[in-house]
Amino acid sequence: MKLIEVDGVSKSFMDGTKEIQALKPTSFSVDEGEFVALIGPSGSGKSTLLTIIGGLQQPDKGRVLIQDEKFSEVDDKKRTQLRFDELGFVLQASNLIPFLTVKDQLRLVDKINKEETDLDYVKDLLDQLGINELADKYPGDLSGGEKQRVAIARALYHNPSVILADEPTASLDSERAFEVVEILAESTKRNKKATIMVTHDERLVGYCDKVYRMVDGVLELDEEMSNQAKVNKNDL
Repeated sequence: MKLIEVDGVSKSFMDGTKEIQALKPTSFSVDEGEFVALIGPSGSGKSTLLTIIGGLQQPDKGRVLIQDEKFSEVDDKKRTQLRFDELGFVLQASNLIPFLTVKDQLRLVDKINKEETDLDYVKDLLDQLGINELADKYPGDLSGGEKQRVAIARALYHNPSVILADEPTASLDSERAFEVVEILAESTKRNKKATIMVTHDERLVGYCDKVYRMVDGVLELDEEMSNQAKVNKNDL
């Protein structure tokens, strides 16, 4: 089942009097349980594509569908609700609220929804990510890798169908980076989500199902890296 469909999406910006085509017409899809990497040089259009998929900016042309819902064509109110219900974001900076404990970072989602917190679910999710012992700690007490695990827990907490990760390991050392990507891969498969990860670190694509390369706003499937990723996964 396709959870993400990008159909002919493009985006341009004005730089003074010059038009810059940041994203040329782009089409691809991501199925449930599929973990996809977007790689390419800085300024190639990766983050532009990710923010369009996430509904944070609108394409000039084309459309984005999330679970068959025309995400890029609904009104702002509907898009905001769909973004909250269906999308989870993991960014380079964990963006945790400094005065909330790990547990309360998750409970905040329930407060926004005016729902009771299921503490057993909180414990199960933190257990899955290996951070239950951190439940009562504050972000200032956590390492970079621990903060990113909490950020993943927060992204997964409301059970979105889609996870969008923009350079989630950029501030981590190699060991922690591999741990974080492995967690994203396992969560994608276990919970049948669709995950797109933008990364500059090509060593991490071994956990992915497909690898797309973007250069100057043009997205293409990197078949060699995708096939190598499949081999690497079989060896994990």
